Amino acid sequence: MNIKPIAAFADNYIWMISTEGKAAVVDPGDAAPVIAELEARKLVLDTIIITHHHFDHTGGIETLKRETGCRVIGPDNPKIKGIDETMSEGKLVSVLGYRFSVLEVPGHTLDHIAYYCSDSEVLFCGDTLFVGGCGRVFEGTFSMMQSSLEKLGRLPAATEVYCTHEYTLANLNFALKVEPTNEDLKNHFEACTESRAENKPTVPSTIGRERAINPFLRWDSPIIIEQLKVTDRYEGNSAAAVFGAVRAWKDQG
Repeated sequence: MNIKPIAAFADNYIWMISTEGKAAVVDPGDAAPVIAELEARKLVLDTIIITHHHFDHTGGIETLKRETGCRVIGPDNPKIKGIDETMSEGKLVSVLGYRFSVLEVPGHTLDHIAYYCSDSEVLFCGDTLFVGGCGRVFEGTFSMMQSSLEKLGRLPAATEVYCTHEYTLANLNFALKVEPTNEDLKNHFEACTESRAENKPTVPSTIGRERAINPFLRWDSPIIIEQLKVTDRYEGNSAAAVFGAVRAWKDQG
């Protein structure tokens, strides 16, 4: 699958899938850079894929649909104008000949969904899972978000994770506070620091890497549990309790 990032706003990625003169884009918050990329590569926009209703993921829908006549798929949420096909858990959808299954992953927002292609081992997860982090819990609960992340964490280790923000260095800096002896985390932080110094994206990651470095997927880590205890944040060692304590820590800045 040919996937290219299009930079938008301060730190968004709009993901473009392309094949045989056609393209699909994931979460186009801004139409202008998408149109520029389509014109530069002489591609026709076939499909817009939406993960949730936040404006930095949906703001370009109206213009792109008007300019190209593309179809729009996304969550069943009336806040999102222009959706042609609503997606829900377990639904299969074909995009440019690739088959994606839809996963409901509420927490960041209640309508949040992700798209997983098992044939190519590709996941478009919006703002649910980031490199070394996860989205803020705006509309759901910590328990809900933990369950959503657990669902994503069960995907095959080789699955490529395409999130929609370049938050990696800040996430990994925080992760090192939470699990300071994690060698995989230290090594990935060094690699990502080098990538950003060269203005290269740190995305995609993989599910296997995130299981190894991401504190929001590592609720069974004894080191994380110990860090919560020594910082007076421990509320129990259940998955939801550990996740909630770590997320609350991150929210405190």
